[in-house]
Amino acid sequence: MKKVISVILVFAMLAVLPLSFSSCKAINDSISEVRAAFDRHLEGTTLNVYNWGEYISDGMDETLDVNAAFEKLTGIKINYVTYDSNEVMYSKMKSGSVSYDIVIPSDYMIERMIKENMLQKLDFSKISNYDLIDAKYKDLYFDEKNEYSVPYNVGMVALIYNKTMVNTTPDSWEIMWDPQYKGKVLQFDNSRDGFMIAQMLEGVDLNSTDKADWDKAADRLRALHDNLKGYVMDDVFQEMEGGNAAIAAYYAGDYLTMKDKNDDLEMVYPKEGTNIFVDSICIPANAKNVEAAHMYINFMLEPEVALANAEYLCYATPNTSVLENEEYSLADCEELYPKNADAVKTEYYHDLPDEIRTYYEKLWLQIKGE
Repeated sequence: MKKVISVILVFAMLAVLPLSFSSCKAINDSISEVRAAFDRHLEGTTLNVYNWGEYISDGMDETLDVNAAFEKLTGIKINYVTYDSNEVMYSKMKSGSVSYDIVIPSDYMIERMIKENMLQKLDFSKISNYDLIDAKYKDLYFDEKNEYSVPYNVGMVALIYNKTMVNTTPDSWEIMWDPQYKGKVLQFDNSRDGFMIAQMLEGVDLNSTDKADWDKAADRLRALHDNLKGYVMDDVFQEMEGGNAAIAAYYAGDYLTMKDKNDDLEMVYPKEGTNIFVDSICIPANAKNVEAAHMYINFMLEPEVALANAEYLCYATPNTSVLENEEYSLADCEELYPKNADAVKTEYYHDLPDEIRTYYEKLWLQIKGE
C-alpha cells in the first residue's frame, strides 16, 4: 500500500521539491501555555548559552526543542555551545577569550566561580518561576543565600555495567579493579569524578585538604590502569550503548538514556558511597545580554519546558511542577528517586584551596600518563 501511495505522490513531490527537503520533518518548537510573562522587546538580539553536552531537550525523537521554542516565543536568537566537564568550562571562561550569557556548572564549581567573581548576582524579580524550585534545593552550601544560581538538575554518580559481560551483580566500586575485566572498564575523563571512586573505596573525605589522602587515592587509581579501556566523558554513550565496554562509572541520569538504547545495561549505587550533585543555571559576570539571560532562566523553569527537560535528560528534577505532574513518566524511577534514599551514602564536592586543587590535578595527569 505504501508503494502505491508513493507513486501517486511522486509528481506532487517533484512540483514542490525545493521545499520538501527543508520541511520534511516538523520541529516541535512551541509550548501550549506559559506561566510567566514573556515579550519580544529583545527580538533580534543573541543569547550565548554554554551548557553540558546532551543536557537539554533538543527536538530529537519528537521531543520539545527547548531552544527553538524560546527563540519562537521571544525572537531572541540562541548561540548554543557545549562542554563535557566543569573543568573544561572553567578553563575556557577563565581565559577571558569568550563571553557567555548563560552557563550551567555543578555545585563545587559554582562555589569556586563565586569566589573568583566569575558570576553575577541574579535579579529574582525577573525570575517569577523561581517559586517552583523545591525548597530542599535552596540554601545549599555553594550558594547559601540563593543569589547566583537556579537549580537545573540533580544527580548521582552510578556504577553502570553490562549484564551480559559482568557475571555478578556488583555492589562495590571494587569491581572496576577485578582482573577479569582487563581492558573493559571506562573511567571518567575528569579529575574530580575520577578521584571520587578511589576516595570512596579508601574511605577518604572527598574534600580532604590532606595531600596524603590524595596520594592514597592516586595509588589506587594507578592500579586501575591495566583494566581501563579508556577515559571518557560524552563518548561513554557510544561505548556502553554499543556493548564495547563492560563497566563504566557515570551519571545515573545518563544511564537511563543508555539503557534505552541497550537493555543489557544495569546500574547500582555502590555501598561505599557516591557523589551527589546539583547543576544550576548562572549568569557569568561578563555576560553581554543579561536581560535575555534572566528571561531564558525563567523560561527553563516553565512547567512544560521543565517537564520536557526532565523526560529527555532523565535526571532528577528540582522543579515541583514536574514532580506534581501526573504525566511525568519518571516519577517512580528508582534510579532517580530511590525509595531507600537514606541508604545511599552521598557526599557533595566542595571547592578546595588552590594548593590542594593544583596538587590533585598534577597527580591526575601523572595517573593518565600525560
